[in-house]
Amino acid sequence: MELLTIGTFAKESRLSPKALRLYDELGLLTPRSRDPVSGYRLYAPEQLDQARLVAWLRRLGMPLTRIQRVSTLEPAAAAQEIRAFWAEVEADTAARRDLASFLIDHLSWRDPAMSATTKPLEIRYAALSDTGLVRKSNQDTAYAGSRLLAVADGYGSAGAPASVAAIEALKRLETDSIPAGNLLNVLEDAIEQTKQAVHGVAGSGSSLEEGGTTLTAMLWTGSQLALVHIGDSRVYLLRDGELFQITQDHTMVQSMVDAGRLTPEEAASHPQRSLLLRALGHGADGSPDMRLHEAQQADRYLLCSDGLSTVVQVEEIRRVLTGIREPEQVVRELIALANGSGGPDNVSCVVADVVEVQQ
Repeated sequence: MELLTIGTFAKESRLSPKALRLYDELGLLTPRSRDPVSGYRLYAPEQLDQARLVAWLRRLGMPLTRIQRVSTLEPAAAAQEIRAFWAEVEADTAARRDLASFLIDHLSWRDPAMSATTKPLEIRYAALSDTGLVRKSNQDTAYAGSRLLAVADGYGSAGAPASVAAIEALKRLETDSIPAGNLLNVLEDAIEQTKQAVHGVAGSGSSLEEGGTTLTAMLWTGSQLALVHIGDSRVYLLRDGELFQITQDHTMVQSMVDAGRLTPEEAASHPQRSLLLRALGHGADGSPDMRLHEAQQADRYLLCSDGLSTVVQVEEIRRVLTGIREPEQVVRELIALANGSGGPDNVSCVVADVVEVQQ
């Protein structure tokens, strides 16, 4: 069969001659032969499939070293490797999107035109954690203070100390002064210290079974709440009678719902609905979501572990949040509802109301 010149092969494969020369030097796509006089590279027509695969993978942004590995695999294994690569890309993109959103909100809030008429606000709060009716010990930790609201849901043999360590590491935010415009750096430093604290109590191995924790926390800044979230605990916002979930569960089933592979109803009863994709612990993806939320007077925030959200319907949660005034009574009633539904897990709730500062 007649061989193709590098120019013809480049046109057919959608790869430039420059790229083909580079791939030859790397051993990624070696020409079938070289012209003994001119040194021109010559390619066989059957090499076009491999060349087109390389071109497609480069369009995905896959590094050349990884493309080299994919090109040596059987089709099924190659497909699995591409799937794994794309999952990494999506995770990185999501993290960048979260950071971009945080920065946009953060810088917008620093615009004097946006804050000139801000009313002084404060929060009234309550926190409660309960073992439930089935578990023998409580691996949850809940905390509420004048600046920090947090829920951590531990897992594994070191789950209880991991959840305690996570929140203890954040408590310094209650007393530390945060310079204007430095909120992002403060939160980033706090999360790094939290990760170190969790790793310090969760064993030294790489198995997730040794322990870790979710963490959902909000830092009150005077008129905003800065959110740090990783895992499947949740934050709900009640505003003008409407209840909104403002966090995204970092679970396998939620990723399947997002991809259209499961309905929310199917996810609720899925046997692996508690399998975490992100958490604080050895071997886990510890990249948190971060958000800024501009508070309004009469807002009510609920932070809760999945011991509440998996057994109590959202409409029941909304009924309690809208029908009971005092945060202390709200958290007691929500935990009673979880235990009334069988109490299969530890349950923790933090409720905070945004109110005007009393002069």
